[in-house]
Amino acid sequence: VQLQASGGGLVQPGGSLRLPCAASGSISSISAMGWYRQAPGKQRELVAIIIRGGRTTYADSVKGRSTISRDAAKNTVYLEMNSLKPEDTAVYYCNAVNLLRPYWGQGTQVTVSS
Repeated sequence: VQLQASGGGLVQPGGSLRLPCAASGSISSISAMGWYRQAPGKQRELVAIIIRGGRTTYADSVKGRSTISRDAAKNTVYLEMNSLKPEDTAVYYCNAVNLLRPYWGQGTQVTVSS
């Protein structure tokens, strides 16, 4: 499984962004896809995940201002975040679980600053 993430950058506080993650390779058994993030000096943490069947889970810190969705035809998962805060600044990593094995995409930097 290969994961191609994109969409990071510099965003002003209160702004929005959308992070796409496209999966390729042996993807027929992917059971879940999601986004994690890691801020400097902190552990990597879950942001949002969507499992086969469509159920979603969000971190409390982003709940209510984030939406994770998927386009099955494009094998792509999208994370949309609104009302961004400086504390959302981190490297964001796409994740997929295939046959109980996790796969990671390259990180994409998101910086929330004025």
